[in-house]
Order: sequence, then structure tokens, then C-alpha cells
Amino acid sequence: MSIRRGATLVEVLVIVALVGVLVGILLPTLQAAREAVRRTSCGNNVRQLGLALAAYETARGRYPVGAESREWAARRRFPHQFFRWSTLAHLTPYYEEHRLLADLDLSVPLFVGFGSAAVTPENQAVVARTVPLFLCPSDRGGPVSPLFGPTNYAFSSGSGAGGGTPFDADGMFFINSAIRPRHVLDGLSKTVALSESTLGDGPVASADPSAADAATAYAFIFYTPLSEARCGNAGNWNFTDLRGFSWANGEYRTTLYNHHRSPNDTTIDCIAALMTTTDISRLYAGYGWRAARSRHPGGVTIGLADGAVRFVSDSVDPELWQAAATRAGGEAAAMLE
Repeated sequence: MSIRRGATLVEVLVIVALVGVLVGILLPTLQAAREAVRRTSCGNNVRQLGLALAAYETARGRYPVGAESREWAARRRFPHQFFRWSTLAHLTPYYEEHRLLADLDLSVPLFVGFGSAAVTPENQAVVARTVPLFLCPSDRGGPVSPLFGPTNYAFSSGSGAGGGTPFDADGMFFINSAIRPRHVLDGLSKTVALSESTLGDGPVASADPSAADAATAYAFIFYTPLSEARCGNAGNWNFTDLRGFSWANGEYRTTLYNHHRSPNDTTIDCIAALMTTTDISRLYAGYGWRAARSRHPGGVTIGLADGAVRFVSDSVDPELWQAAATRAGGEAAAMLE
């Protein structure tokens, strides 16, 4: 008669140790594989946005505005900057998911005030929708505002020259931009149209320096144009909203960025609002130095103006990075790889 012998304590400990070693070996590989899938999905989103840009240009002969600013016929003294509809909002008819945003009404301003009643009533429901196309799966993937649907994707205003001005910038997208392919003298294949940038985190409208995490926050100052000295002395972070809080809103906190800083730069982004003017066409315009940022290890995904998608390393040459953002800088820049 055979006798069944159970595993000894030593054998159990050996097995547990072996399993631990295998998990230690396999887990990083599994995590890397998952991130590779997420990065591919993020690149596909950028490609879809590039296709929407191309379709818009084909239909209208120009690319959409980076941010809209115009007079509201119903209230002629209303600040023009409150229209503020973004590139993503203007591209609505050209997405595969366009039905999700079909009831967006761009004939009225995005904002009519401040606080919980900030958005025009006819648009409150639609601008609060979370659109999967606008989110990179490597990031947190959900709203960062109770009023708006978020976005990881922003469009390039250029090099950030002029203290981060949103007016007549040297890239493809800025306030009331109307860029045509013939204006992109550096070539569509050498000019960046869009990139990803991280969603915000942490406290809103904080004066606590612990909120100053470059990956997820931004500094806010009350002077325009920006300067390194002013931004370096900022005492406010995430002023009124977190970064990436609204795909509908055309400004540097959300759907605009520039190449003043390198990808995933360790220097925190800096934003300001023009509040010291009586010109209602410019009042509340947002200035910014907002970098391309991502949750991918080592770099960011960008979309070129010709529709190509690239992954750019954090260590890219800063001069090349800035040259790739301008539409007509005349730089003999190599294609970003």
C-alpha cells in the first residue's frame, strides 16, 4: 500500500520563492506589453485627429482655429474671448464619433459667466461628455472637472515666442487662426500640428507649493506676456481648473500647447490671462508656455501636419523641437523621429 506524503514546509517555501521570482520576471514584461498597447492606441487617436484636420482643410480650404474669439450679436459688449471654441470642437463633423457631439451649438459662446452656470444652457450637456477619442489610455482616462469632458490632445501654436502669446503665433493654431497649407512654408511633413499632454491632478486654485508638480499642474500668474522671471515667482497653481479639463475650450490649459519647453520638461508649465485691457476683443485671452507631456516612458506622441504620427524622445534637441513647431521659420530641420 502506497503512502501519500504532503509537501514539507521547506518545499512549500521553495515553491513560493520560485513563484515570486517568476512574478518578478514576468510582471515588468507584462506591464511593458500593456503600455505598448496603450501607446499604440494613443497614436491611433492622434492619427484620427490628423485625418479630421485633413478632412476639414479639404472641405473649407483652411485648418480650423486654435481658439475662437468673436463678437456675440446678442450682447455686443460681451468679451469676445468667451466664445473660445477649440480646434476639437470645430472638428466635430469630421470624427467617426461625430454623433456623440452632433448637438454642439457653436453659434453661441462657450462661456456666459463663471462658476456652475458658466456654460451656455444649450451646450451644458454636450461639453460635459467624455469622448474616448480625446483621451490617451495611458493617462487617468476620466473627467477632471464636473462641468466638462477632458482631453489629452492639444494643438501647436508654435514656438511659444512673444511670451506665450495666443495671437498671431508662429505655429498652425492660435486665436482666430486661418492657416492654409500654402502658409506652412517649412513643409507639412516637418511641422507639428498636435501632441498629447497630461491631464491635471491635485488641488484647484492652490497657493500650496506642493501642487507644483510639472507632470500634472501649471503655474498661474496675473501678468502678460510671460517671462521666465515672472513664471519662476508664481504663487498660484491650477488656477480655477486642472490642465486638460475641457476638450471644448480653446486655450493653453486645455487644447493649445507650444514648444517653448521640451517634451515632459521638468520645469512646470506657466499660464496667464490678459486682464488689464479695455479691449473686449482681447480681454481674458490666455497666454501660456505649456509643454507636450505624456504618461509614456521616454517621450510623447505627436501628429505632423501631413498626418504622420511620430513618437518623440524627451531628449530631442531643443532647437529641433522648436523648429518643428513653426510653420514658416525657414529652419532646415530634420524630420522628428
